[in-house]
Amino acid sequence: MKSHPSSSNRVVYAALASNLGVCAAKFAAAILFGSAALMSEGFHSLADSGNELLLLFGLHRSRRIPDREHPYGYGKELYFWSLIVALVLFGAGGGTSIYRGVERLMHPKPLHASIVNYLVIGVAFVLESSSLWLGIRKLRSRQPTGSLLLAMRRSKDPSVFTVVAEDSAAIAGLMAALLGISMSELLHAPWCDALGSIVVGLILAGVAVFLASESRKLLVGESGTQKLLDDVRRLALEDAAVRRVGDALSMQLGPDEVLVNLDVEFWPQFSNNALPELIHRLEKRIRDVHPEVSRIFIEPSRLPT
Repeated sequence: MKSHPSSSNRVVYAALASNLGVCAAKFAAAILFGSAALMSEGFHSLADSGNELLLLFGLHRSRRIPDREHPYGYGKELYFWSLIVALVLFGAGGGTSIYRGVERLMHPKPLHASIVNYLVIGVAFVLESSSLWLGIRKLRSRQPTGSLLLAMRRSKDPSVFTVVAEDSAAIAGLMAALLGISMSELLHAPWCDALGSIVVGLILAGVAVFLASESRKLLVGESGTQKLLDDVRRLALEDAAVRRVGDALSMQLGPDEVLVNLDVEFWPQFSNNALPELIHRLEKRIRDVHPEVSRIFIEPSRLPT
């Protein structure tokens, strides 16, 4: 069962609104007062804004109904676009920030002392924190236990864990920019600001590698959770017609769609004619408890005699 469109979109829209606002402010302050770190943060927010648009496009494409060419639906298209997001973040965000920092190291320029730099960072911190809070709340509604990193790795919804990862990187980048700007002004050392820009780029590159790894696993056919498989086996074994449950295999087809293949042995006293009804009953029981199981294939390991 797919979640309501607004359930996933709300987090992405919030992140998009936040990034567009701080992007303009960062670029304006960087151009007026000469901070390489703020300029890098501007490119970071610009890349993030583009990424949110890509995620919204991926969400829209993934919700198309199944057809003859894609009988299992288009859920994995979101995983493809989340991989593109990681590439954009690595190149446009991380690469540009590192380049700007190295360029400023080679051609240092003094910063103009201005409260505006700190004001922009403060506003950006508030907006990014608000977006991050919404993302974490959505993530924890599905993954309530474990560390935040473990929750992101367990999540099957790139529209949520990508926003959480990007916003976390944004806050870390703002701290690096703040440190670079303040040290540059206090020590009269422009290289501190340039170093802050490089640190911002390295943070973005690291997050991009993490997102690419998670998207790759989902794209090539990651299994559903072990908890889901264990519960499916339990539900099958509780059926009076089931003698034994063998292999239980699954594949994530989308954030809220799982394919399950179940090897089931029925008790011999049930006739061959009863087999379709038994399978249908078992499928319905599993779907009633786990509506995310959009496709289920039950294979009798030994036909009743």
